[in-house]
Amino acid sequence: MRVIVTGGAGFLGQLVTKRLLNDGADHVTLVDLAAPRGSLAADPRIELRLGDLAETLTTLEPADLVVHLAAVVSSAAEDDFDLGMRVNIDATRGLLDRVRAWRTAPVVVFSSSLAVFGADPHLPPPDVVADDTLPRPQSSYGVQKLIGEHLVADYTRKGFLHGRSVRLMTVAVRPGAPNAAASSFVSGIIREPLAGVESICPVDPDLPIIVSSPRATVDGILAAAHADEASWGSRTAMNLPGLTTTPREMAAALDRVAGTGTSGLIRWERDPGIEEIVASWPARFAATRAERLGLSSAASFDDIVRTYLEDRG
Repeated sequence: MRVIVTGGAGFLGQLVTKRLLNDGADHVTLVDLAAPRGSLAADPRIELRLGDLAETLTTLEPADLVVHLAAVVSSAAEDDFDLGMRVNIDATRGLLDRVRAWRTAPVVVFSSSLAVFGADPHLPPPDVVADDTLPRPQSSYGVQKLIGEHLVADYTRKGFLHGRSVRLMTVAVRPGAPNAAASSFVSGIIREPLAGVESICPVDPDLPIIVSSPRATVDGILAAAHADEASWGSRTAMNLPGLTTTPREMAAALDRVAGTGTSGLIRWERDPGIEEIVASWPARFAATRAERLGLSSAASFDDIVRTYLEDRG
C-alpha cells in the first residue's frame, strides 16, 4: 500500500506513519515543512517532500491512501486570517484537486476538529453534540475546517475520491514544545509539571473540555482509513470519541498518578482571548458512528496521564 501523509513530520503525523508502516504500508510519502526526527528519517520506506504543501502538490504521485493532517491550528488561524485561509482551505482544495487528477479515487482521510461546533449565543448547541448536529463554528479555524469537510464530501459525491472526515477532540498529552493551538495548555499543564517546569492554565479551572489520548486519536484516524464503504456510511464527518473533564480534574489526576503536589507547578492565570476560543467549543459529544467502528475513549484522565508516562519512557 502506498500512502501520503501531509503534516507527516508533526506529532500526530509521525504516530500515524509509524502505525501504517507497522501495519504493512510499502511506501509512505511525508509532506511537511521539516523532516521527521528519529527512526522515520532513516526508514527506506519513507519518502520526503519538504516544503509548503501548495508548492509540493504537483510532485505527489498516486497513492492508495492520503491522510491530510497539515493545518494552521486554532490560535494561529485566528491571529493570521490569510495564513489560515491559504493553508486550511486553499491547500486542502489543491490537494483534493491533485488526487482528482490521478483518476484512481483513493481513500482520503481529512482531520477536522471539534472547533466546527461553537457556542452561538443565538443558537446554543445541544447538551451533547452528535455526528449529525449542525456545525456552527465561532472561529476562523472552525470555519476553515468545516469548509474542508464539505469539500471532501463533495469530491466524494462526485466520485473523485473516497473521503473520510474525522473530527478530532483536543489531543492530550502531547510531548515536546507547545504549539500555537488555543488548546495547547491542555497538554502543557500535565507535560510541564511532570518535567519539573511551571505551566500556565489560561482558562477557568472548571471549564469543561473534551480530550482524547494520542493513541485513541490515531486509532480513530486509521479506523476511518480502513473502514469499508458500508461501515463508514454517510459522507458527513464523524466525531471521534473523547473524555469530558476540566483543568481542575486534570490537575487532580496528575497528583494521583505522579504524586501529591505535582500540580503545584500549574499557575492559574486566565487569558480572556484563549478562554473565549476554548469556551466556544462544546465539551460533550456522542460518537455513535465511531463506536460502531469499535472506537472508544479513555476511561479516565488518570489513564491518559499513565499512557503519556509509558510512551515518554
